[in-house]
Amino acid sequence: MKHFPLLILLSISLLFSCTGKIGKTEDITTTDTLKLHSAEGFAIRYFDQYKEVIVYSPWVKGTEYARYYLVSDTKIKTPTDGTKIQVPLKTLAATSVTQFEFLSLLGEIKTITGVCSPKIIYNQKINERVGAGKITDLGDAFSINVEKTLQLNPEAVMMSGYNQNDPYAVRVSQSGIPVIFDNEWMETSLLARAEWIKFVAVFYNKEKMADSIFCMVEKCYTEIRDKAKLVKYKPSVMTGSDFRGTWYMPAGRSYMGKLFADAGARYFYAGDTTTGSLPLNVETVLKNFSQTDYWLNCNFNSINDLVKADSKNAFFQPVKTGQVYNFNKRMLPSTANDFWESAVARPDLLLSDVIAILHPEILPRYKLVYSEKLSANNNR
Repeated sequence: MKHFPLLILLSISLLFSCTGKIGKTEDITTTDTLKLHSAEGFAIRYFDQYKEVIVYSPWVKGTEYARYYLVSDTKIKTPTDGTKIQVPLKTLAATSVTQFEFLSLLGEIKTITGVCSPKIIYNQKINERVGAGKITDLGDAFSINVEKTLQLNPEAVMMSGYNQNDPYAVRVSQSGIPVIFDNEWMETSLLARAEWIKFVAVFYNKEKMADSIFCMVEKCYTEIRDKAKLVKYKPSVMTGSDFRGTWYMPAGRSYMGKLFADAGARYFYAGDTTTGSLPLNVETVLKNFSQTDYWLNCNFNSINDLVKADSKNAFFQPVKTGQVYNFNKRMLPSTANDFWESAVARPDLLLSDVIAILHPEILPRYKLVYSEKLSANNNR
């Protein structure tokens, strides 16, 4: 599998829609709803003069977190129970790195005028624009510099809704700048997270393009997943590493837990019914994972560094056999890691990485995109 089959096939797939529910906004004269395949965190409905976008609460199932009415002209009347936004957006402050690949695939990097923590950004075009003074540093995403944001005055600020009541978001909204809550992080599967490209696209009137992009990603993902379903032996996996006395393992219904299942792996907490992460101590991890076949997403670059960080790590079987992998292959000296950016929009590549590690016979000529095996010594 090549890294960029999506770009080659996109021009063909743009002629079709996998949802059958997307058309030009001006063609829709009655209420219509954009059909979603996997994502559950948002909904889009079309009306004659505007689009209605709803973001659901990550904390209370079935309740709304935000509502938007998108119009081509601010003079158009809309219901008063949401935020009116004129589209397509010409300027945007994007505060999370998980938003950048969506904007890149949609060809809208040029609209970004503000970002948070530029040092952790991998995207080359964004870094170039930051360096050229075309993009403003708005500080930390969890405590955005409101004064700088108001001075920048973008047409909208895209944030992740991590708190039920974000004081920074409230201040920005009260100033008259719409805050768009991009909550892809709340989804429980990689494909569901990737489908949020449709959410981003609606603010640029590019739903058809987003639909075609997602269709191709979904097709690639499901094809490689179905191959992994046929394997006779499923190796066991562990992930992560100890952080200040706590080891965060993916819950059974988290998107990482789903990734392991789709890759044809056995995971100790696969039967767990919760989402998010499970905070464990090292002793529990040793008890349940000491004989694991593979260690994935280990945030070290060498076995030597891994053992130096905690001598207990030497007791895990993957350390002894050399089957330890990180997701740091596409990392800059600044520690900016493309795994946190493009992998959100391209789960087909991430799944291919994991399958190529666990079942190399399925993808014998595949070159890892995000993953690399830890060396014996640190030679980066």
